[in-house]
Amino acid sequence: MANVNFYAAIAARSPDAEKVLLRDLAGQEYSFGDMERESARMAALLRRLGLQPGDRVSVQVEKSVTNLWLYLGVLRAGLVYHPLNTAYALDEMQYFLSNAEPSLLVCDPSKLDSYSQLCAEVGTPHLMTLDANGEGSLQEQYRQSEPDVDIELRTDDDLAVLLYSSGTTGRPKGIMLTHKNLRSNAEVLVESWGFTQQDVLLHALPIYHVHGLFVGIHCVLMSGASMHWLPKLEVNKVRELLPLSTVMMGVPTYYTRLLAEASFGRADCQNMRLFVSGSAPLLEETFASFAERTGHTILERYGMSETGMNCSNPLIGERRAGTVGFPLPEVEIRVCDLQHHPVSVGQIGEIEVRGPNVFKGYWRMPEKTAQDFTEDQWFVTGDQGRIDDRGYLSIVGRSKDMVITGGLNVYPKEVELVLNELPGVQESAVFGVPHPDFGETVVAAIVPLADAHLDEGNIKILLKDKLASFKVPKTIQVVASLPRNAMGKIQKKLLREQWNAPFS
Repeated sequence: MANVNFYAAIAARSPDAEKVLLRDLAGQEYSFGDMERESARMAALLRRLGLQPGDRVSVQVEKSVTNLWLYLGVLRAGLVYHPLNTAYALDEMQYFLSNAEPSLLVCDPSKLDSYSQLCAEVGTPHLMTLDANGEGSLQEQYRQSEPDVDIELRTDDDLAVLLYSSGTTGRPKGIMLTHKNLRSNAEVLVESWGFTQQDVLLHALPIYHVHGLFVGIHCVLMSGASMHWLPKLEVNKVRELLPLSTVMMGVPTYYTRLLAEASFGRADCQNMRLFVSGSAPLLEETFASFAERTGHTILERYGMSETGMNCSNPLIGERRAGTVGFPLPEVEIRVCDLQHHPVSVGQIGEIEVRGPNVFKGYWRMPEKTAQDFTEDQWFVTGDQGRIDDRGYLSIVGRSKDMVITGGLNVYPKEVELVLNELPGVQESAVFGVPHPDFGETVVAAIVPLADAHLDEGNIKILLKDKLASFKVPKTIQVVASLPRNAMGKIQKKLLREQWNAPFS
């Protein structure tokens, strides 16, 4: 039986060992041979710690090359990679570790003391550190390991990655992605976007997120391409490297910040063949301005943590502003009414997806899994969309009220639950409004208890200890009451309209 471990698929497609895989900002180059050796060392360390196939490895660290070797070593050893946003606060981490029950947590050295206590409380047996330079106790120990070249046998249905996505109930739920999910989506994207060994990806995305970790890195690894490795978006660095690159992936914020540079234009993009945007809606104004300034039409696509990429505007053919294109090969998409019956062309409905890219289910939540899948195994995304007469899909809203700020998902209910527990707060409503840089930003309206005096600054300070910084509302307004309809439901549409002005 063939080994369907996703790392085995990567290894099978790797080019000559001397070919450069990535270059960092310091000019240091790492080859595909380095990837093979360092991931084997990492796998050896993980096995030496006693981790068994299926065990979770939770990772909350800054982007580094060592972090990449850790991810590949986890796959190689048949373990389950659990990436965590570096902005998550201690209270959030307590939930993630209690729920995922990892055998190892890797964190920044600055968090060692607080996380040591946390690991003791939740029963996580191993804790190691890794900083933004790729150094720490993890690096020290794995470098001493002899490479273990074995690639653990896995089946298509075995878990490879565990991601967490908040829901309307406010509690994050674990998304189980299998080796088949990762492999099938990567193969389709390489083919659909024309990746070859000659490509050089400009990688400035974080790697705790589907976009940077799966879409960007997997396209490189499965095609034998190379990448410029940036810790984060720095416009001046991006402009230095664009002439040396062929592909760039980014959230819409990346493109608006490039366009904010008056001198940015065609000269920066002379060797580029493809710009890809995702994780948040791309404004038609940005789409048009970028094409006018650079001569390049941004390719917008649509994906989710639960599915990887679902559809894409074409590599060859018209890329239509305001749309996310057509279903990718092997992926089926339909737009349905509440009874899961497809609606007519041009009508708005619920987007449903089926294919080998769709996740296995929610971690230890069989009832929620059953709720979000139809009897014939279509995943109900919670997104609203329409398909036009040419087959292009447009996303028109999010039925679950999610806010996407700078490409990161914020679920209002999760923030509301924290706000409502604060002293003096009777109730709250959290929603998103347009923002020129982040696409959307988070705003909260709070109704105080009688005689309570609430201060916006103090509330933000309290929230920063409980929530990731990107979830903390940019503006908090104290109001006498929240607008409701005849059924008593809060009318967030009215709130959004009221607070549009400060950020438009």
